[in-house]
Amino acid sequence: MNIFHVELKKTVDNSYDIEAGFSLEQNLISDIRSGLTGNIHKFAVITDSIVKDLYAEKITAMLKNAGYSADLFVFEAGEKNKTRRTKEAIEDAMLAKEFRRDCCIIAVGGGVVTDLAGFIAGTYGRGVPFINYATTLLAAADASVGGKTAVDTPLATNLIGLFYQPKKVYLDLAAWKTLPPRQVSSGLAETIKHACLASREFFDYLDTHMDDIQAFEKTACEHIAQENCRIKYTVVMQDERENSLREILNLGHTVGRAIETVSEYRLLHGEALAIGLAAEAALACHLGYMGSAEQDEMLCLLKKAHLPVAIPSYIDREALVQKLYTDKKVKNGKLRFVIQQGIGKIAEYEKGVYAIPVEEATARRIIMDMPVL
Repeated sequence: MNIFHVELKKTVDNSYDIEAGFSLEQNLISDIRSGLTGNIHKFAVITDSIVKDLYAEKITAMLKNAGYSADLFVFEAGEKNKTRRTKEAIEDAMLAKEFRRDCCIIAVGGGVVTDLAGFIAGTYGRGVPFINYATTLLAAADASVGGKTAVDTPLATNLIGLFYQPKKVYLDLAAWKTLPPRQVSSGLAETIKHACLASREFFDYLDTHMDDIQAFEKTACEHIAQENCRIKYTVVMQDERENSLREILNLGHTVGRAIETVSEYRLLHGEALAIGLAAEAALACHLGYMGSAEQDEMLCLLKKAHLPVAIPSYIDREALVQKLYTDKKVKNGKLRFVIQQGIGKIAEYEKGVYAIPVEEATARRIIMDMPVL
């Protein structure tokens, strides 16, 4: 027997900047001119049917006016369209437009757009550079930071994807004013989650300034954008590929993602997450990691953000219990939950392990006991 060893060790720097500000379209063009994407002159702008008229068409026109080749690729808005079929359709359209490895993808939109476009970038031509231009609070809080890209399937959300880092992320805070109130609330769920897992001080800030945030007061918006990035960066820099610590960013997601799927996406991601956070708080109380007063504080803050904390009547609760098993934290067929230790800290089950095994009977009890929306 002959064995030939292939030596492929290398060091890769996946660092990138996140720029938060108001109306950053010109900054994007200036950065590209200054070499952000090297010598690339061909850009695929990927967006959804809502953001197309608001921002993506403008950015595409600005690229063309700056002397670049740019094409716009649009899919129907909504989580239900973050699928392999949509990915395939955009890839085929890019191939038809003669996009090859010497191109860059620019994702313009919310979390669905950045997740999908990032996944396309990671696989197209075996990997092409991409930029996130985030236009929603949800994307600013979560989806555009950290390099997670994925699509959903009928069985589960975000289990088909890869880690692939952007060249740069732009958080356009001016775009938040174009969001419907329901979308603003949805984005606040991820923000509240960050406070719950990492910062009591940030939690209290959100409680005090919720009206300012919902009124798009400049200082408040800048502060929550900065804190979201700081909290998530602190975790991701230590565990880029979710081997241990990064699991804490899944706080509330075990129930949240399951209920989002079972609702057939009638619930927005943040709405489902809010219900997941409420369930997790109840579980934390049941297991002795949180007091009832802190649980009430969490529920009050979620309600202040106009988020649901009860399960809609149309949800089949037994189906929801079974859907928990599609969560990526499940190991050896056992449910595992990230649990708060009060507000601002996550319980560590053992050294470097942040997801706690929970019996199905316990999870079922928590779900069955939650109020009806």
